[in-house]
Amino acid sequence: MAIWSNKFHEEMSQDAYQFNQSIQVDYRLLDADLRGSKAHAQMLGHQGILDLEESDSLVKELEQMRQDYAAGTLAVDFTTEDVHSFIEAELTNRLGTIGKKVHTGRSRNDQVATAMRIYVLDELQDFIKHSQAAIEAILTKAEGHLDTIMPGYTHLQRAQPITYAHYLLAYAQMFSRDLSRFSDLYDRVAADMPLGAGALATSTYPIDPFYTNDQLAGFTAPYINSIDAVSNNDYAIEFLSDLAMMSMHMSRYAEETIMWSSQEFRFISLKDTFSTGSSIMPQKKNADIHELMRGKTGRVYGNLMSVLTIMKGLPLAYNKDLQEIKEQLFDGIDHVKAMLTLLPGMLEATIVNKDVMYKACGTGFLNATDCADYLTNKGMAFRDAYQVSGDLVGYCTENRKSLEELTLAEYQEFSALFDADIYDAIDLKNCVYRRNVTGGPAPEAVTAAIARVRDIIK
Repeated sequence: MAIWSNKFHEEMSQDAYQFNQSIQVDYRLLDADLRGSKAHAQMLGHQGILDLEESDSLVKELEQMRQDYAAGTLAVDFTTEDVHSFIEAELTNRLGTIGKKVHTGRSRNDQVATAMRIYVLDELQDFIKHSQAAIEAILTKAEGHLDTIMPGYTHLQRAQPITYAHYLLAYAQMFSRDLSRFSDLYDRVAADMPLGAGALATSTYPIDPFYTNDQLAGFTAPYINSIDAVSNNDYAIEFLSDLAMMSMHMSRYAEETIMWSSQEFRFISLKDTFSTGSSIMPQKKNADIHELMRGKTGRVYGNLMSVLTIMKGLPLAYNKDLQEIKEQLFDGIDHVKAMLTLLPGMLEATIVNKDVMYKACGTGFLNATDCADYLTNKGMAFRDAYQVSGDLVGYCTENRKSLEELTLAEYQEFSALFDADIYDAIDLKNCVYRRNVTGGPAPEAVTAAIARVRDIIK
């Protein structure tokens, strides 16, 4: 029987009851709800709304239920309407009439809203921890490749030489911003403890949401407006938005890994721990884990769009539509967390083919900009130097030569400013090492950037 059943309500059809059920989804809120209910029971006793003996009994039994759940001895009744109804029924089964008093001064609306926020705070702590671990894995990988020279790309065309470490630091920055967003969201959720808001208009009992707030670890302040407290799902949308952003970053990394591990590039190879074989072609090694990561990103985008669509036309305050948000949020959390926890292992399983990367820098005239800079340093205006360098590239293309293969006499046909030191200027390693400025690819600059990122993630 539903907790709202009485003589006013006729019995619900079984099909409708099953359609209305959410316990298959929201059972994961059990521990969060027990914590919220425990804080509520403490407040009821503190305010004299319940006798202290009754309040203490509720608090003790709710904590025992937490321990039983953690030990796997609390069996969830999946025929119940939702996890919140199950908890009240179980409490009543254990304590009798006292168990029925736990709902005094609250509604299922603020009860659910509180459990959801407790759950989200826990998950955000997890994401902060896993984000830090992923970023540290990137930094560690980068430290091993400070002098691994590779082509840098724009428009997927070889552009300028960089290092693999410099490349990895771009992803470290992306994930650092993700980490920052999770941290910011944590602060916003913590400052909006909704227990006490009731259905939408608080309670006639002398409740004290500030006292309840103090009993709940993680929260910093209770709600300001009771209507908003039970109908606000901005935090779920923001969390999914942050998850979509992070999954996009992981998908970009996965895409480049897939591309660079192909025979066309061979910049990297994947260990068997993070690749699969073909059922018919014995020579194949597929980046299936990376492909799946790329694919799941679309799923997370769908979670975000679903919740935005659910919320777009809802009147205040609570509506049953909000029940659907849980499943979308949980799904997004589960899949992005799975991807994030895999990332350190994926990096470890990536073998960098340094020689192939370096050889690739020898085609595509990646040092053409440095040739132009050479002339600029000799006194030529950059736009003119750009023109001369472009003409040289055209000459090399016609004669199937690289800039390094040109003779000094050939250089001087294009400008008298060229001298023997041009070969030092266009040396690939020098092209990288001279870019020793903030955010640049030179080993010293990357080492400094790694230190800065480590400071940020702390």
